[in-house]
Amino acid sequence: MNLPLLGAADIMALGPKAAADALESALRGGLDPETVPARHHVTVPGGELLLMPATTRRFTGVKIAGVAPDNPARGLPRITGSYLLFDAPTLQPIALLDGAALTTLRTPAVSALAIRHLTGPVVRHLVLFGTGPQAYGHLDAVLAERHVERVTVIGRNPERAGALVAYARRLGTDAAAGREDGADVATADLVLCCTTAAAPLFDGALVPDGATVVAVGSHTADAREVDSTLVARSAVVVEARTAVLAAAGDLLIPMAEGVFAAGDVAAGLAELVTGRVPGGEPASSVGPRFFKSVGMGWEDLAVAAAVYGNSAA
Repeated sequence: MNLPLLGAADIMALGPKAAADALESALRGGLDPETVPARHHVTVPGGELLLMPATTRRFTGVKIAGVAPDNPARGLPRITGSYLLFDAPTLQPIALLDGAALTTLRTPAVSALAIRHLTGPVVRHLVLFGTGPQAYGHLDAVLAERHVERVTVIGRNPERAGALVAYARRLGTDAAAGREDGADVATADLVLCCTTAAAPLFDGALVPDGATVVAVGSHTADAREVDSTLVARSAVVVEARTAVLAAAGDLLIPMAEGVFAAGDVAAGLAELVTGRVPGGEPASSVGPRFFKSVGMGWEDLAVAAAVYGNSAA
């Protein structure tokens, strides 16, 4: 069987807004992220393989993603992989997608969907940590959802930070490089953390009340991009409790320190999108809002199916 090969160009042609729409449609259609199959981790010589299966009535799929920490030093992408899409009733393979490109689109789309429900229509100051593919993808996704007046880019490599600043300016925003200590978050109303950092990027006490912080970079219990101070101050929204509370050091470390508990999660993404938020809207809460995701198979499937449909249109 000769499968259609949907590469990066096919995937990016969908765009971040349509990808977020696909995720929202899945949740409004009744998909429950708390019940989807778990992600499987396999340690291999080059790093780690992540196996992420998911299914709906129409489609079934699995992503095999590679995380190779030494690849950037080789001039290669840190994230690799492929996505195999099946017809659900027959389990016949129907398409093979570039897994790295799918991740590059899917992860910002998840964040954009949360931002759609947590922020107002205008972002006065966006502080963006990171200079890799996810940072670019998140900038594109936020600009597809919100009017952004000013962008501050924070990265360890000045040349890469400068390149992202130039990219943001080409997209029509007022952009500049920021301080590595993260002090720029003191004037932010949206903070995006898209890094491979294992330790907090900034002092959580500096984030203003009413600001939204999104962290996507870590998916292990011993790594985090935000500190316990921010978590303790925030209305916390998660992709899904089962996934995040099993793998996100951003929450597990504060829990171990006794400043946060599983019951303190304000909402899952499905509850936020469908309006079933326990205790009221997180957007109306005192303090910042914090959204944490680790990546889930249902998201890949929803976006892969949308890419497949878009390519066939």
